[in-house]
Amino acid sequence: MNSTRPPCKGEGNTPNCVTQCNPGYPSYTKDKSFVPIKGRRRTLPNITDLTELMKLDFPDPGGPISRTLTWFRDWLAGLKETRFFLSGPLSLTPVLVCSDAFRVFLQRHCPVVAEPFSPTPWCWGGRLQTLVRVLIKSSPQVDYRNELIRTADGGQISLDWVDNGDSAAYPECYSRPTVLILPGLTGNSRQTYVLHAVSQATRRGYRCVVFNNRGFGGEELLTPVTFCAADTSDLERVVLHVRELFPQAPLLGTGVSLGGMLLLNYLARKGSEAGLVAGLTMSVSWDTLESCASLEQPINRLIFNRHLASNLCQAINRHRKMLETVVDVDHVLKARTIREFDERYTSVMFGYKSCLDYYQEASPNYKLPRTTVPILCLNAADDPFSPKHALPVALAKRLPNVALLVTSHGGHIGYLEGLYPRGEGYMDRLFGQFIQAAFDHPGDLKGACSIKEELLD
Repeated sequence: MNSTRPPCKGEGNTPNCVTQCNPGYPSYTKDKSFVPIKGRRRTLPNITDLTELMKLDFPDPGGPISRTLTWFRDWLAGLKETRFFLSGPLSLTPVLVCSDAFRVFLQRHCPVVAEPFSPTPWCWGGRLQTLVRVLIKSSPQVDYRNELIRTADGGQISLDWVDNGDSAAYPECYSRPTVLILPGLTGNSRQTYVLHAVSQATRRGYRCVVFNNRGFGGEELLTPVTFCAADTSDLERVVLHVRELFPQAPLLGTGVSLGGMLLLNYLARKGSEAGLVAGLTMSVSWDTLESCASLEQPINRLIFNRHLASNLCQAINRHRKMLETVVDVDHVLKARTIREFDERYTSVMFGYKSCLDYYQEASPNYKLPRTTVPILCLNAADDPFSPKHALPVALAKRLPNVALLVTSHGGHIGYLEGLYPRGEGYMDRLFGQFIQAAFDHPGDLKGACSIKEELLD
C-alpha cells in the first residue's frame, strides 16, 4: 500500500499493496489501520485484521499448518473477548427479533427482555461463562416424586415431579398450571439449571415435571432404545400422560440445549395439536452440523467436545448388556467426539444412513415455520455450542409466533451475573417472567402471536 492511500475497492488490484485483497476481504477504508512510517511503508494490523486473515482458506486442510492457524484464530478470539471485558462496556441490551405485537407483549409482561444483561466481569467470554456455571452455580433444594411410565415399545421413562401441593395461588390440584422441563444432552433433573427453573416455577405456585431422557434418569433400560433430538415419540408420550392426568391444567414446555431442540421438533411435528400453551427454549443448537463444526475447533474440542463424548460413552457402557444387541458397543466406546459418537451410535440406533442425515433431521431451524404455539428462544452470540451465524434471525422476523432473544454474552446455559454468580441469573429470571406471563395472560399471548383461540384449547 502506498503512503497516499489510494482508494481500494477490495478487488486486490491496488498498486503496492502489502497484502492483496482476497474476495470478501474488508475494505482498507472500512476496517484496516493504515500507518505510514518514515522510511518504510507498512500496515499495522489490529486484532480484527488478524482475525479476518485467519478466516482465509488454509493451505493444508487438516494438516499441521491448518491446525496451528485454527488454534491461533481461537486464541485471537479469546483475546478480543478479554479486551472487551477489560476496556469495553459490559452492559448491553439483548436483541429481540420478533413481530411488533409479540414484542409489545414481552416488554409489557416480561420486562427482562428489555433490560441490559451485565455478565460477570471476571468471567469473560462464552467458554468461561459455560464452564464457570457448572462449577459455581448453586443447587436449590428440590424434593422430587419419581414416576416411571411405560412406552409403546415396552420401554420406560422417568419423570420427576414437584406437585407443589401447598400452592396458595393455585390450591386446586386439577387446575394448577404445569411446567414441563426438558434437560440437555447428558442432563437430568439434578442439573443446576433445572433446579433453578423448578425453584422459579414453584415459588409462583406452579407444578413442575422433569422429563429425563431414557437412560439418564437413573432408571434401567427395558428395551435397547435411548433417545435423540430428532425422535419426539417419548416426548409425545409424556405430554399425553400429563394432559390425561390434568386435562384442565394449562401446560407449558421449556427445553434447554438438546432439550430445546427436542421441544422445537415436537412443536413442529404436532402443530396445533401440541397441547402446550407456549414453549421456551434456552441455548438451543439451531443447526446441528454448524454446532458440531464449532465444537470441533481446537479449544472447544479440548474443553467441551471430548468431555461430552466421554459422558455419552459412559451412559452407553452403563447399559451395555441391553444395547450390545443392536450396536457394536466396543466401537462406540472408542468415540472421542460427539460427531464420532453420533456416527457410531445415534445414526445406527435410529436408522439414519450417516450422522449427517441425522443432523439434518435434528436441526430445528428448518422446521420453525411448522410451529403454531408462541415460542420464546434465548441464545447468546458467544455460545460455543450454537454459533451466531446459524441463529434463525430471518425466520424469527417473519413468523408471528416466534421471538428470538440474543444476548451478546452468556455462553452455553451460562448467563452469569454479579461478582459471585451462584444464585439466580439472567436465564432464571427470563424463565420465571415468561412462564408467568404465559399462564397469567394466555389470551393476550395468543392475540400477540395471531393464534386463534381454538388452536391451543
